[in-house]
Amino acid sequence: SYYKQNTILRRIERRMAVNQIARLSDYVRYMQDDHKEAGILFKELLIGVTNFFRDKEAFEALRDKAIHKLFENRSPDNPVRIWVPGCATGEEAYSIALLCQDVIRTTGKNQSVQVFATDIDSDAIEVARLGLYPDSISVDVPPDYLDRFFKREDSSFRINKEIRDRVVFALQNVISDPPFSKIDLISCRNLLIYLGSELQKKVLPLFHYSLKKEGFLFLGSSETIGEFSDYFSVVDRKWKLFKRKDTGLAQRQVLDFHAPTATDRRVDAQTAMHLAPVRVINYREVAEKVILESYGPTGVLINEKSEVLYIQGRAGKYLEPPSGEYTGNIIALAREGLKLELATSIRKVLAQKTEVRIDHLRVKTNGDYQLVNLVVKPISQPASLEGTLMVIFEDLPYDERSQARPESQGGIDEPDPRVEQLEHELRSTKEYLQTTIEELETSNEELKSTNEELQSSNEELQSTNEELETSKEELQSINEELTTVNSELQQKIEELSKTGSDLNNLLASTEIATIFLDTSLNIRRFTPAATEFFSLLQTDIGRPVSHLASHMFYDCLVEDAKAVLKTLVPKEMEVETKQGRWFKMRILPYCTIENVIDGVVITFVDITPLRSMEKNLRQEISERERAEQSVQRALDYAEGIVNTVREPLVVMDADLRVVSANSSFYRTFGVTPEETQGNLLYELGNRQWQIPKLRELLEDLLPQKTEVSDFEVDHVFPEIGHKVMVLNARQIASKEGVDENKLILLAIEDRTIHDHDH
Repeated sequence: SYYKQNTILRRIERRMAVNQIARLSDYVRYMQDDHKEAGILFKELLIGVTNFFRDKEAFEALRDKAIHKLFENRSPDNPVRIWVPGCATGEEAYSIALLCQDVIRTTGKNQSVQVFATDIDSDAIEVARLGLYPDSISVDVPPDYLDRFFKREDSSFRINKEIRDRVVFALQNVISDPPFSKIDLISCRNLLIYLGSELQKKVLPLFHYSLKKEGFLFLGSSETIGEFSDYFSVVDRKWKLFKRKDTGLAQRQVLDFHAPTATDRRVDAQTAMHLAPVRVINYREVAEKVILESYGPTGVLINEKSEVLYIQGRAGKYLEPPSGEYTGNIIALAREGLKLELATSIRKVLAQKTEVRIDHLRVKTNGDYQLVNLVVKPISQPASLEGTLMVIFEDLPYDERSQARPESQGGIDEPDPRVEQLEHELRSTKEYLQTTIEELETSNEELKSTNEELQSSNEELQSTNEELETSKEELQSINEELTTVNSELQQKIEELSKTGSDLNNLLASTEIATIFLDTSLNIRRFTPAATEFFSLLQTDIGRPVSHLASHMFYDCLVEDAKAVLKTLVPKEMEVETKQGRWFKMRILPYCTIENVIDGVVITFVDITPLRSMEKNLRQEISERERAEQSVQRALDYAEGIVNTVREPLVVMDADLRVVSANSSFYRTFGVTPEETQGNLLYELGNRQWQIPKLRELLEDLLPQKTEVSDFEVDHVFPEIGHKVMVLNARQIASKEGVDENKLILLAIEDRTIHDHDH
């Protein structure tokens, strides 16, 4: 409820913009319908902007002026306790733990350190507990700290166990949950800038309660203690480092651990009285107080602003309230004859830190004058009263007052003109001085009013500064998100560029002409090889393909592309260019990753070599068919000749396998064509042709002479009986001269028959 309203509105407007919602009422309904949105908005309000050693000079001041002092004169069994409220993802807590570890190393003390880091964001606490951060922290963390206190893991850094064990992370709402106590140092940087003044007035006394005596408070560069100067003293004004004051005002502060409400600002006076502690009467203190009031000098305790804190004794002879609005300033309360010297003495003591004494002051009291000695001295002990001043009024004894007023000899006043003149000048001077003092008091009142206005303006400026710091952190948070998105986009662009280069190289290496058209048949992209079919330039991208001059004997490209785009049925055909080359053209639908048809793709594959091979193959087939026809005719002719020969005749290949034989051979030797053709000559008729003389003829003589005539063989065939044969053999070689293709022609003349007839 007391978060900065402008911050809340900005974060709501951001979520409305993300969800594209224009009106606030619509966003409320959207949150009611989508329960996750409330959690997302809550995360948006917790602007987790932090990093290691944020404002390095501030952390140097913290180390030199606070952390070093925490380790001085401290026993090892008295641990240093540090609280980091609003720790976000833990960088600030770990930074302070690193500084403590570095101080321990330099001082050589084995001192225990406990760092309590709290936040209301559970996700941020989980990240902090892991202690794993991206390698970008190397920009903020000193290199020697990275080497000593971090461990490299892939592209990240993990805090080592020694530091991790010193930090305890916990969920806590600093407004409503009980605080830690007996803390030496509270580091609460850039949390107060998000809180309204009501919450700030609650949190700062709470921090004062949590701190030990002489404890330190470390705030952000745009944060201040505001009106709680009585709670803390300034150690470093620039870097907002403060020390706890142990003042009575702070001790009377009533603390509660609940978020403030409207009724909290109307606390009942009677309830406050009941909360006041009951004090037991101490008779010794009462007796000492009566004696001091009766016989001791009158003393007034004031602060640095000259405001009265405590009065001891009867001060009415020296102080009286002026007419008008009451003020607690001792100079305004001082009687005539005391104001000037009192103001001068206070200024000297504040400047020189030494006691100032002025004797024989004439103070006007009830129409008469009282001689008084004025003493102003600084107070340094106890520490709770450090910075205050004690003003002491000492009445002169009667004899001293008498000496201060000597009478003339003989007891007879003898007027002296010179004395009267001096007295007159003195009265005039006093009147002038009184007038000057009154004018000065008037000026002081005006300055006081101006100061109050300036103070009000300063508070407004402080609030504005906090708003600016909040806006800065929001912008930084958005900038970090944009940086992350930009890195992802950059990576996608690099991947896309690489994919585009790969695709271009692939298309160029395949030498396949490709043209990409959109749904209006405008050119979207093309490969360099496509210039062989169309007069294409890079400036033609976006032009309709129908406007380009074609280099093909094909005029239906646009109609066919429209048909494919309409029916989604690919089309394929062979086209010829005007240079006489042939290509296979394919027109296919262009389909996106989302399976949406967004145009057509036309490819041209060079098939000129295939067409040439096909043409040559057809010619070879034609020639082979003609040759086979010629061979067949020759075979038919030869077979006709062979069959007309009356003598047995057989044709064999180079392996002596029978290719063919005439009918006379089959009839003479009693075999059939099925038993003969394709078989070795020696295996015919149950291997009855195993004749040594025949082997001599075919294997020895014929290979040497290529032709053998009248070679007589006498052999008894098991099946047909005794035969006397005259053999004539001849090798018939092919035109190529290949031995495997040669044929052997064997003519057999049966002399057995001729002898019988004779």
